[in-house]
Amino acid sequence: MAIEAGTKAPEFELKDNHGRTVRLSDFRGEKNVVLLFFPFAFTGVCTGELCALRDELPKLENDDTQLLAVSNDSVHSLRVFAEQEGLEYPLLSDFWPHGEVSRAYGVFAEDKGCAVRGTFIIDKEGVVRWTVVNDLPDARDLGEYLKALDTL
Repeated sequence: MAIEAGTKAPEFELKDNHGRTVRLSDFRGEKNVVLLFFPFAFTGVCTGELCALRDELPKLENDDTQLLAVSNDSVHSLRVFAEQEGLEYPLLSDFWPHGEVSRAYGVFAEDKGCAVRGTFIIDKEGVVRWTVVNDLPDARDLGEYLKALDTL
């Protein structure tokens, strides 16, 4: 079960698609975080969602907000995927220990070996303020979390 709004967001440390270490605590007190879990790079729905984020990036990554997308793919796969699709925001690898962060947020599908489509908006104090979780085939509505960000 996914963590709920009002919950302290679980801390994590993951490598991004360039091999840099990213911690949730890096943004505490500085930026709100849109933490988006997606199943797999190079798949149709995921590519569509992540490219829609790319196209709206100024609303999701600015002085007040940081977008972080997490999958269970390797850093190397995420690097190629980001280059291919022109994704300029961090893609974080929850590859090993496999799905550890996805599990902490309650969005790891054990039977599939990957994260489902979970989005968590985390405020500057590290508290989850809004969530949505969709099954693997169901794309999220970007407009919903843009509205949620406006309330912070």
